Amino acid sequence: MGDLTPTIYEWGGGREAFERWLNRFYDLIELEAPEIAAMFGGLVSVEHRSHVTDWWVEVMGGPAAYTERRGDYEHMLARHLDLAITAEQRLTFVTLLSRAADDVGLPGDPEFRAAIIGYAEWGTRLAAHNSQPGAEVVEHAPVPRWGWGVAPPYQPPDA
Repeated sequence: MGDLTPTIYEWGGGREAFERWLNRFYDLIELEAPEIAAMFGGLVSVEHRSHVTDWWVEVMGGPAAYTERRGDYEHMLARHLDLAITAEQRLTFVTLLSRAADDVGLPGDPEFRAAIIGYAEWGTRLAAHNSQPGAEVVEHAPVPRWGWGVAPPYQPPDA
């Protein structure tokens, strides 16, 4: 008998749910974070939104569309080089991701939210570091595959 624990991707509702979430997130970036939106020319394109959705889906245990269509870690790394992301921008980014999850009704259980925001914290801290001019970066790494950590989702036993 194998592990019956769903992936974060499955628990979150699949691609459609992640797409809804990330589109809401980028809407909030455009509306409330002009200093971040400026990195995208003021508006976040449909293409960029789709690429980021592919990334999140893959990282959270869904299909490997990002790797198959766009590349791998090195491709994502290249998108952040020399952006000079500030600590304030990073925190705003994570905060708006959390708000967007509430806005679109992603699962609110603490395990799911800890998993996605844990990845957001980890990923944005790497992105902020890697974005600094002259930063020493890890040039080759696998695309991360995020898990539940120490607290998988609570599933009541069958009655």
